Amino acid sequence: MSEVKIGVIGGSGLYAMGDLEIVDERVIETPFGAPSDPYVIGDLEGRRVAFLARHGRGHRLMPSELNFRANVYGFKVLGVEWLLSVSAVGSMKARYEPTHVVVPDQFFDRTRHRADTFFGDGIVAHVSMADPVCKELREILLAAARGAGATTHDGGTYLCMEGPQFSTRAESRIYRQWGVDVIGMTNLQEAKLAREAEMSYATLAMVTDYDCWHEEEDDVEVVGVLEVLHRNAAMAQDIVRRAVRDIDPAAPCPWAGSLRYALISDPAAVSAAARERLAPIVGKYLPAGGDVKGGGS
Repeated sequence: MSEVKIGVIGGSGLYAMGDLEIVDERVIETPFGAPSDPYVIGDLEGRRVAFLARHGRGHRLMPSELNFRANVYGFKVLGVEWLLSVSAVGSMKARYEPTHVVVPDQFFDRTRHRADTFFGDGIVAHVSMADPVCKELREILLAAARGAGATTHDGGTYLCMEGPQFSTRAESRIYRQWGVDVIGMTNLQEAKLAREAEMSYATLAMVTDYDCWHEEEDDVEVVGVLEVLHRNAAMAQDIVRRAVRDIDPAAPCPWAGSLRYALISDPAAVSAAARERLAPIVGKYLPAGGDVKGGGS
């Protein structure tokens, strides 16, 4: 089977890719447990793509139950270098209306209970997250969204809350004072782990509601969100299809060297078990039985 360079994570309302010519489904075991679902592998616009339903088919998993590490690790095992995330979000600004698309360039963390690093248990790394979204992949998503005819907003901050409850009115008002643009429950951990796994990552944020701050709009409820999600699904698939077409799988991944100078553990102190556990991620820098290459201290 051809190596898979492009991955797509489908969020609420996007549990499959209708145009994907499926060639395989892979159940991948990881040191961090089971991913949300089998990876559906197929061809889309002449590219080999791996698709994962973030919440599992049938939407079985809450945001706080997602095994983010297993999900991203599985993509790494498949060879993915470009990772597109599709997510439903609430709007924190009046100009971002339901059915609009936002392609964020920043994240703000308000989660509390989530594992969001591959490291620990005998090996330490500190990657840069100053710019958490891949510029090149973000530009591809922007062009794809505009080409699909979506009302598209360039840039912005995605506040990642814990959930599964929606915001209180007080929280929503404070978040607006902070100047964030959209609010969701899933993408920050994916961005951090993708960076550690040396993948390019970008988010396609599909606006479904105004959270609960807007005095002239209804407070966010699942019924209303689902209605907009169904309207957004076809647009999301069209945007992803266009973006996949414009990704060159042969091009070097812009974040292929993220770990080169991030590993801080003394190679002599890193156990064989830790090296084996993270082999797909650190193997080129910390080969089994070898010394660190190009980084560490």
